[in-house]
Amino acid sequence: MKIVNPATATVIAEVEMAGVAEVDRAVERARRAGPAWREVSPGDRARLLRRFARLVDDHADELAGLEIANAGHTIGNARWEAGNVRDVLDFYAGAPERDHGRQIPVPGGVDLTFSEPLGVVAIIVPWNFPMMIMTWGVAPALAAGNTVIVKPAEWTPLTALRLAELALAAGLPEGVLQVVPGEGEVAGARLVEHPDVRKIVFTGSTEVGRLIGATAAAQVKRVTLELGGKSANIVFADSDLEKAAASAPMAVFDNSGQDCCARSRILVERSVHDEFLERLAGAVRALRVGDPRDEATQMGPLISAEHRERVASYVAGLEPYATGSCPDGPGYWFAPTVLAAPAGFDPLAAGSGAFHRAHTEEIFGPVVTVVPFDDEAHAVRIANETPYGLSGSIWTRDVGRALRVSRAVEAGNLSVNSHSSVRYWTPFGGFKQSGLGRELGPDALAAFTETKNVFISTE
Repeated sequence: MKIVNPATATVIAEVEMAGVAEVDRAVERARRAGPAWREVSPGDRARLLRRFARLVDDHADELAGLEIANAGHTIGNARWEAGNVRDVLDFYAGAPERDHGRQIPVPGGVDLTFSEPLGVVAIIVPWNFPMMIMTWGVAPALAAGNTVIVKPAEWTPLTALRLAELALAAGLPEGVLQVVPGEGEVAGARLVEHPDVRKIVFTGSTEVGRLIGATAAAQVKRVTLELGGKSANIVFADSDLEKAAASAPMAVFDNSGQDCCARSRILVERSVHDEFLERLAGAVRALRVGDPRDEATQMGPLISAEHRERVASYVAGLEPYATGSCPDGPGYWFAPTVLAAPAGFDPLAAGSGAFHRAHTEEIFGPVVTVVPFDDEAHAVRIANETPYGLSGSIWTRDVGRALRVSRAVEAGNLSVNSHSSVRYWTPFGGFKQSGLGRELGPDALAAFTETKNVFISTE
């Protein structure tokens, strides 16, 4: 596989893709490494994970550089992502010594519970946040005593390969963490169907997630699925309109819109809709799009020419309300684009036009639609008129309204008067077709263990 820098369209590396036989060998290595790894004492397992985190911190600039070159991330984002990898490893390094069972009072004896590791866990990683999302699965899985195989996205394997090298350097035993680059239809599919893989963690499209869920169900295999999104950014008339408009562009255009949490539907109360659009247009035109290595850059390129064509298809035939700028040279650039609802558009009615498609489908690029609403109930109905339910934002000065709308919107991660809803110490995941299970925070560890109940008779 030729690995391409999306900002320059030049080949930066070639990586051999694993076939079914190599995947099978990796699973066998992981299976054999499992018993010894689960017997490593909690304190020693914690020390290894902390050492891994320190090595990540020592190599943060190198990892950020790989993510800039391989995924087109801006330098600011890439540095933050390397720090997030370190922090997630540190957070779950505290788990082995705190993964306590329970003693439950019962008559005639003592009842105990144990959290047992599942065995071999496969983590299938997307191309939009390669090293960060990999670590969200790797850290709790290793902390719980599982062995792990990572299948990175074909386009972005470089940071995964480097992290595996750092894990070995930190002292993790051979076979405990492996990275197997390969095509999804070959390497990924084999991991999903392999009988010795006990759990699949997948982040990607809802379409592929359905296929993985169906295949895993045949073996009653555990899954965590973090899938698509079409999140709403709801702006009420009583909000700080200036702040809401100024922050809206990066809520959807961060990472060039290649983010399942992107607030790609902006819903604005009708009385301030026109004013908000004007403010938003100014903020979008001021956005700095360009060389990801430049400290001032806010948005980089899309991941590939193929993906750029897909994003462009959502704008074809529409007259944007506002667009930003982007470089003209080589690379997979796309200008940030605002689409305003045409007169008479009803977001709650079935439709098939170009704007309806842009408003309802996950574009995964720097395109946002803006639609007016009449009142609180109308805003909630529009926000929930989607098969997805991952994230969203609510802008209002009314605390009661903030709580009512937060409870009413069908999404797993919401922010009020901000766009920050992902932290490594809080749970992350979606409602409806945005996925199954939760990553991060205290919830994730339980997803990599089985509870075993033991009764000991005293009679």
